[in-house]
Amino acid sequence: MTYDIVIRGGSIVDGSGAEPVKGDVAIKDGLIAAVGVVDGTAKTEIDATGQMVTPGFVDIHTHLDAQIGWDPDMTPVSWHGVTTALIGNCGVTFAPCKPEDRELLAGMMETVEDIPKQAILTGLAWDWEQYGEYLDSIQKLGTAVNVAGLVGHSAIRYYVMGERSVEEQATEAEKQQMADIVATAIDAGAFGFSTNRYEPHKGPDGRSIPGTFADVSELEAIARAVGPKNALVQAVGADFEVLSKIADTENSRVLFSYGTGPDKGNGKMSADALDKLCENRNITAISHVRGSGYMFGLQAGLPFKGEAWRELSSKDFDERLAAILNDAFAAKLIEEAKRPEASRVPIESVFFLGSEERPLYTSTQNLLDQAELAGEHWSETFLRLARETNGRALFNFRMFATNLEEQADLFKSDNIYPGLGDAGAHVSQICDAGWSSFVLSHWQRETGYFSMGQAIKKMTSGPAQVIGLDDRGLIKEGMRADINVFDADTVGECQPELVHDLPQGAPRYIQRSKGFKATIVNGQLSLVDGELTGTRAGQVLRHGA
Repeated sequence: MTYDIVIRGGSIVDGSGAEPVKGDVAIKDGLIAAVGVVDGTAKTEIDATGQMVTPGFVDIHTHLDAQIGWDPDMTPVSWHGVTTALIGNCGVTFAPCKPEDRELLAGMMETVEDIPKQAILTGLAWDWEQYGEYLDSIQKLGTAVNVAGLVGHSAIRYYVMGERSVEEQATEAEKQQMADIVATAIDAGAFGFSTNRYEPHKGPDGRSIPGTFADVSELEAIARAVGPKNALVQAVGADFEVLSKIADTENSRVLFSYGTGPDKGNGKMSADALDKLCENRNITAISHVRGSGYMFGLQAGLPFKGEAWRELSSKDFDERLAAILNDAFAAKLIEEAKRPEASRVPIESVFFLGSEERPLYTSTQNLLDQAELAGEHWSETFLRLARETNGRALFNFRMFATNLEEQADLFKSDNIYPGLGDAGAHVSQICDAGWSSFVLSHWQRETGYFSMGQAIKKMTSGPAQVIGLDDRGLIKEGMRADINVFDADTVGECQPELVHDLPQGAPRYIQRSKGFKATIVNGQLSLVDGELTGTRAGQVLRHGA
């Protein structure tokens, strides 16, 4: 037998939860053709001795909707073993959309998800009105990663109600029209519907986006269209009462974002509350894997007040570095930083990511602690570290998942998955797209919280089932050949860095990985030794196809 690819001698972690077993995996015509001891030859052979061989990772919370247009490689997730990404989360999508509303939807994505509007308008074809046409459009692009999509509440509501969608309640006829649009979108390939009830998510005019205050009866009407099609409802900002009402409508499947507090006992309490919510309901949560919030430094934003800090912020990177090397100017920065409320972020929640290859995401020493140990003011420590790293030092303001011990207790629930990387969104503020590499490095290797079998299931077959994929997420004969080969002893994230590779040179953070020997998407090599091959074998996946 001749195969396209044979991966030989690796430790196979098949995605079912089972622990590693030595063996080979053969691939032919985009499918897994044989598992175990594989005889025969192949066009390409991969020596996986000492490596883990797993299904490709499934990222169920991304906002890559716009980035696909100018970056079909879909970095950074494609550097971190992700082979399938769910887009259209949090109610903001680009379809359905009337031609005259394109700028408004682009502006809404900008204000909610920090994706530049002009990049969206110039980077996408905008040759659609209905959601199925949008999927057809992105299928033409060719992507490095498979894409599954949700149709968003804000777009649907504006399509049906226009300006009234922001603050008014829908009529019964409008609710039914929205439900019909969702049903049509699912028939055309959407894996479900997403909604957003998080008030701070604002539109371009400063008001909360359409759907934020929609009566729950509107969501129930839509759920009656989603549930019978075995599709998914994704929600952000919805309380347990709203989530339960959606789930109790036609036994709908629900996915929502969740977290816990930093105080002792919060993790267990949050897990217990989640398990109670999920009793006799098809509800799944997703949560951050490490401290996340706002990342800043000399190469990025500077959340400090004062005339000298404003002057520094107005400069480009090289000018900033030169400025802080000037003792007189640095003294002005320090003087201003010593004033009350000089920082827009709480310094006690700010952590230096370090100067080594791997970022210090688990450090318990905040910037104030570092300053005290060095006998400095925190601003002096900030400037010193910036100088010592030639301006590359980055600092992470942890807003979410601030206590990993409590997060560990939260993850004891069987109803929650690690993730929430938000890839493609908030691109100049955060970079959590490497969440899968952190699961492997921290939660599996360094802490042993997950066994290898558990970790891989949490990133493959588990989230695949949440989306509704039955042909991916397992290494088994007949399944689609989305596969990772990596070194469990070295896999992890590299330091984030700010680049200006968006249309019109807008900035975003990227983050490389280490330890990945190969990523295979639909039977083709997408990544080899950490570098993308340029082969874009990803597919637009369609519900029910």
